[in-house]
Amino acid sequence: MNSFFLDVGYKSIFHFGEQLCGDHVNVANTEDGKTVVVLADGLGSGVKASILSTITSQMISTLLSNGISLKEAVESISKTLPVDKQRDVAYSTFTIADFDTDGYLNIVQFDNPEVVMLRDGKSFEFQKEKIVIGDKTLYQSKIELRDGDMFAIFSDGCPYAGLGMKYNFGFGMNEIKDFLEVLNASGANARTVATDFIDHINFLYAFSPGDDATCVIIKVKKRQQVNVVFGPPSNREDCNRMMSLFFSKKGKHIVCGGTTAKIAADYLGKELEVDLNFVESDVPPMGKIEGVDLVTEGIITMNKVKEYAEDFLKDNVLYQIWGYKKDAASILSRLLFEEATDIDFYVGRAINPAHQNPDLPINFSIKMNIVSELMNYLKKMGKNVKGNYF
Repeated sequence: MNSFFLDVGYKSIFHFGEQLCGDHVNVANTEDGKTVVVLADGLGSGVKASILSTITSQMISTLLSNGISLKEAVESISKTLPVDKQRDVAYSTFTIADFDTDGYLNIVQFDNPEVVMLRDGKSFEFQKEKIVIGDKTLYQSKIELRDGDMFAIFSDGCPYAGLGMKYNFGFGMNEIKDFLEVLNASGANARTVATDFIDHINFLYAFSPGDDATCVIIKVKKRQQVNVVFGPPSNREDCNRMMSLFFSKKGKHIVCGGTTAKIAADYLGKELEVDLNFVESDVPPMGKIEGVDLVTEGIITMNKVKEYAEDFLKDNVLYQIWGYKKDAASILSRLLFEEATDIDFYVGRAINPAHQNPDLPINFSIKMNIVSELMNYLKKMGKNVKGNYF
């Protein structure tokens, strides 16, 4: 497995009055660790632009991830896209970020705004090579990655934000670079940086965008393993085996659930301390076990994290809660959403008698569904997620 992980996040806003976005982002991951990210900007806006950009991004990412050369991929797109009768052109502009398992990022730019790269928190100029494929001029770059590098890819609705309106100077590349440096300094994940950036673009448009605008953020991170154990095993004799596998895994260790915490403390030969002070009224307090990075209550905390994960993949508005607060659900969310790249769940199938009370809104199937949904959301974030059941 490659030592680097690409944290990819993006957000779009539509041309005012349109129901579909003329930009499209496609992310393709292969089993051998290769990642291809394509942002395509269809000609014009609305339905036609949406179709053009969707065809372009999906075709390029599929072809490249299957080993087809860039030249063949671009030629295939040129032959596939329909011709606009008014403008007599048949293309969607695009930017490709192709991550190889050798630790390099290959960037190809065709008529989209220039890709911005940050290294050590500052704007960094990288070399571009001009190439011609058919009747198209593209710019290609190959960059050896470092931990902490960040790349920002835009459609042209971003640098032209507000042009001719209240903020009528547009959002020039120098201003964009300065703004990204500030956002990156917060340490937020790629999705949150993209969200904050596009929210600012929307503000510059006075919330009536004159064009589709999309921002894709790619953050380069070293892999970070996080392990979560949740619930005791169905067979009590498996407690030591479950804990042995859990604690033998490298990375951070999170224990969720009161009974699970007692089992973990006994296994380690340490005391379990419980903090009875509620940081947030709707999130149970945390505990402490020497040798464990985080100890939380079980199903209520996990359900709150699942709600945050669902929102993260949509509008990400709840970041203002979990991104800063110090309750168990917020801390666990930051660990899973922002720090972790590889996550192993160790899930016990024991049925808690207290959850079988018909007067309580919790039962075994709900517990398992929460875990399953959270794992699915984390996979959609691009995490490498594994489930182990006992």
